[in-house]
Amino acid sequence: MRGARSKAYRKLMRQFAITFNFREPYQVLLDSQIIQDSAKIDLVAALERTLQGKVKPMITQCDMRHLYQAQPKDEALINQAKTYERRRCNHHELEEPLSSLECLSEVVGPTNKHRYIVASQVPELRAHMRRIPGVPLVYINRSVMILEPMASSSEEVRNGEEKAKFRAGLKGRRGANTSAGEKRKRDDDKEEDGEESNSRTTAQGQSTGGDDRPEKKKRAKGPKGPNPLSVKKPKKQQPPASEKPKRSSDTQEHAPDTTSKTHEPGAEPGAQLEVDSNEVVDGERAGKQKRKRKHKPKGTSGSNENAEQETAV
Repeated sequence: MRGARSKAYRKLMRQFAITFNFREPYQVLLDSQIIQDSAKIDLVAALERTLQGKVKPMITQCDMRHLYQAQPKDEALINQAKTYERRRCNHHELEEPLSSLECLSEVVGPTNKHRYIVASQVPELRAHMRRIPGVPLVYINRSVMILEPMASSSEEVRNGEEKAKFRAGLKGRRGANTSAGEKRKRDDDKEEDGEESNSRTTAQGQSTGGDDRPEKKKRAKGPKGPNPLSVKKPKKQQPPASEKPKRSSDTQEHAPDTTSKTHEPGAEPGAQLEVDSNEVVDGERAGKQKRKRKHKPKGTSGSNENAEQETAV
């Protein structure tokens, strides 16, 4: 079987399954003529390839009697037909079996309640089954099994169901819209009730002389300011550096002792004053420098000795 034909058959059987609820294993009614024409092929395997699924072959009592009465009589075909499931048509009481057209039309019925698939080589039988909606038809043409396309009666039923589903979907949407409209009306009523209650409370506050909360100012429409996150932040101004004290010989001699601990008059005992970092650095530099000795002039030393001798005399 070619790929395009098998794909078409698969799609057709899916449509029968969706519209008429066909399920595997498919119940296939066989007439005596198709059993005789399929003597050279495997009938069950060909049906499974054509219908794209498992099948349950069935034969009526009338068609079984046709095989016994066939000339020449083929025992192999009779034994093969015995392996199929026997469908009771209740025509065995008659002296002569009914034709395949009459028997199968009574078994299928006007609505195909049991979802049968009819496999027949009789053109009149297939023409009659096309009038019944939901009956797939199979026949053999030159040792090739063919599944007929969906009949017009079946297509009408399928289109009617699709339209009904479409209308039901629209009705559901309309119902959803009406429910949404009702919800909006309820929300509007709640907002109106809230506004009335607010007006009542404000009127009561004015009558009692209570303080009313300030109303929120409405923002004026217009161009908005820049995004504060995208604006560059201003740099912080650093305080001016303190001037360093001038160095002199007197200041070097009388350098303040930064290590000494002083107490403020009003401070608690044990509280220490914080020492400025600049003064500490200057004191360390002054301590490292060597102190210069002052030399007295020679003239002054001699005059001082004479004065001491005079005082001693």
